[in-house]
Amino acid sequence: MDTLLKLLRENAALRPSQLATMLNLTEAEVTSTIKQYEADQVILGYRTVLNEEKLGLEIVRAVIEVKLTPERGGGFDRFAERIAKYTEVASCYLMSGGYDLMVVVEGTNLREVARFVSEKLATIQGVISTSTHFMLKPYKEYGVLMHSEPRDGRLAVSP
Repeated sequence: MDTLLKLLRENAALRPSQLATMLNLTEAEVTSTIKQYEADQVILGYRTVLNEEKLGLEIVRAVIEVKLTPERGGGFDRFAERIAKYTEVASCYLMSGGYDLMVVVEGTNLREVARFVSEKLATIQGVISTSTHFMLKPYKEYGVLMHSEPRDGRLAVSP
């Protein structure tokens, strides 16, 4: 992977001037390369990792295992594309192993996520079964530790 992409993946908030200094390039070169990556759809978006607990946000997330009967000629792609278009779906992945798709769903409460699964997802022709797992607490997202303990510089003393 290009070094510029690695830097942006680690911290998308870096400004072109900072990136230029780090890469020994001009700011114009960095800006041009980023614009080209965006035009070529190599860079699809930017995301900020938030501590939702500190913001008081109550978001319910679930990982749903979906077993499908693949379509002739379309495999799993048409199912995945259809499911991914729902606003409740945050992520959708083709998987190996005991199920076919892993779908990450977000809602404002448990009932909203359950309604999505029972009324929208499970009713799609070709869906054999679903298994829903609710996320209880995040420890790490996108490479960022969510609850790091502040250190006071002293070693712990044990009896």
